Amino acid sequence: MQISDYIPNIATMRDFFDIALVFIIVYVVLKLLRGTRAVPTVVGMVILALLYWLAVAQDLATLEFVLQSAVFVYPFLIIVLFQSEIRQALIYFGNRLRFPMLRRQRGQFGGTIYDEIVLAATTLSSEKTGALIVIERSIGLRNFIDAGVQLDARVSYDLLVTLFNPSTPLHDGAVIIQNERIAAASVFLPLTKNPSISRELGTRHRAAIGITEGSDAISVVVSEETGLISYIENGEMRRNLDTNQLRKILLEAMEIPVIDKKREPTKTMKSEETEITVG
Repeated sequence: MQISDYIPNIATMRDFFDIALVFIIVYVVLKLLRGTRAVPTVVGMVILALLYWLAVAQDLATLEFVLQSAVFVYPFLIIVLFQSEIRQALIYFGNRLRFPMLRRQRGQFGGTIYDEIVLAATTLSSEKTGALIVIERSIGLRNFIDAGVQLDARVSYDLLVTLFNPSTPLHDGAVIIQNERIAAASVFLPLTKNPSISRELGTRHRAAIGITEGSDAISVVVSEETGLISYIENGEMRRNLDTNQLRKILLEAMEIPVIDKKREPTKTMKSEETEITVG
């Protein structure tokens, strides 16, 4: 049997579309697996597949029998070993194939509450007070909210700064914002298991990364040691952000139009001799 027998003839656009879909799926899966602990496991499974091919080619009956018997265990083994990667892949596809009826509705307060978040993060950064703010998007975080101290309060600068004050009982853990309200405080989140994360990052940053790996939520972190502000989305971190950068990123992530305050129209007052610009 020749190799060409396994390759279908690309006779129609349907065949081309079929091959393109397979290529995209394989590419996305490899991209998700890159840099994770799943890579050594995949390599081990490839080695087992090569051993099985060698056993069949060289007529190694015992080895072939053992590996063939293990085929029935492979599906369950894949689910157990790759459960986090499978969940992340499903979230990845789900976020990009959202139906219009399932899209998150834009909030009634626009960018106002995000200005409160940015202002609070900037203040906490100047005081080197640690903070972790998680903003829910399409995927619900109810299980984490129920495990924390539920508040259901309006998002405000004063409340956020107070919650993360080291002298208050709720400062330890994360604040989760749901539907533009502070749903819970003192929430403990799962830590990332990505081995490539720098050891310089503490528990707060690892929790911020972990929650974005298992959902489409976004996180804002203020470092207690350096005061640096970080933004995390899809497990990827952007560090050392200033006020304008953080505001722009948050509004874009929440699909709210970004208005450049520096370009707002100015009001002019004209007198007989001079023209005074206000604004």
